[in-house]
Amino acid sequence: MATAVDKLRVDSQLGFPHTSLARGGRLGVRELRPRRGRSPWRGLYRRAGGAVVMLAVAPEAEKDRRGFEKALATAEARLGEVEE
Repeated sequence: MATAVDKLRVDSQLGFPHTSLARGGRLGVRELRPRRGRSPWRGLYRRAGGAVVMLAVAPEAEKDRRGFEKALATAEARLGEVEE
């Protein structure tokens, strides 16, 4: 995960397969996909105030849909706190 975050810091426009929009989200949260999506973990983040804010770490959705959805809900709640 740390290597993927470093790549995001270097290239804020990092695209697929390294990042994608988190499906099921309503607030534009994106998922960081370590190892080009081959990792079982996803970092949920969004840009806020000129910075990249890591909001939660989630299991990969195809392996654990409920865990992903729970982490996404947590990320969106935290985003609300960050933006206030």
